Order: sequence, then structure tokens, then C-alpha cells
Amino acid sequence: MNYWLFKSEPDEYSLDDLASEPDQTGRWDGIRNYQARNFLRDKVNAGDGVLFYHSACKVPAVVGTAEVMRAAYPDPAQLDPESPYFDPKASDENPRWYCVDIRWQSQFARAVPLAEIKQHPALADMVLVKQGRLSIQPVTAAEWSLLLQLGTGAGPGL
Repeated sequence: MNYWLFKSEPDEYSLDDLASEPDQTGRWDGIRNYQARNFLRDKVNAGDGVLFYHSACKVPAVVGTAEVMRAAYPDPAQLDPESPYFDPKASDENPRWYCVDIRWQSQFARAVPLAEIKQHPALADMVLVKQGRLSIQPVTAAEWSLLLQLGTGAGPGL
């Protein structure tokens, strides 16, 4: 099992939006960064854990968890000329972009803000801290465990 951090702007798609989907499952699509795409296509598997991160908002933070329900498959938006994610270079035979399905698992009792993550010594090597703009990023088992503790309010302080 692998662990990931998926970023989303809450005014576009929030953890609450995922929770309100049928079966609390939604498609994680629209990824148009090659490194993030490669993680989705080559590394993210069904059963993997996801930290749901709200970005581009007043207080960017990890707000809850999800689980990958379906591994990578071609993002249908890339073939839809009406979609903002349309890619004229993509085809059924040669897809360029991928998506996964995730299911809501939990909302944290308290959001874990980026500022706190950056100050926590045990999280100093997180990809989120080192390469903050990447929308899909790996998380170590130790980082996952600590963020779950911090999100419940039971984690170690700074």
C-alpha cells in the first residue's frame, strides 16, 4: 500500500464535495502536469491511502483522507472538446492524461495547515514542503501516520 497527497482547490472540488458524491466516490481528473500524471499512471493503485489537501485558499491544509478505489485509466475529459481539460493531441489509441477514482474516508477533527506542516521537524522532508506545487505527491508511511495523528488532535506537538 502506498500513500499520497492529492491537492484540490476547495472552491473547485472539496473534501465535502467528495463526501456528497454517490457512494462518496469521485473521479480525480484534470491532472495536466506530467510528473503528477506519471504518479497516477504508474504508481497509484487501488487501496492506496490519500491525504486530501485544500490548496489555493486562505489556509492551505490537509483536511481528511480518501482511498483510491480504481487505478489509473484514461481521463475522458481529454477527448471532450467542450471540457477545459480537452487535449487535441490525445486520442483513444494514445491517451496522454489519466485519472483515478477515490472514495471519501474521513474528515479530520482539525485541518492541519501547511504552516504547521512546514514547522514540524518530522515533516521537513515531505514533498509538500520541498516541491509544493505538485498536485499528486507521494507520502511516506511515517508522514501519513503523523498527519493522521495531527488531524485528530492527538499528534505530537512541535
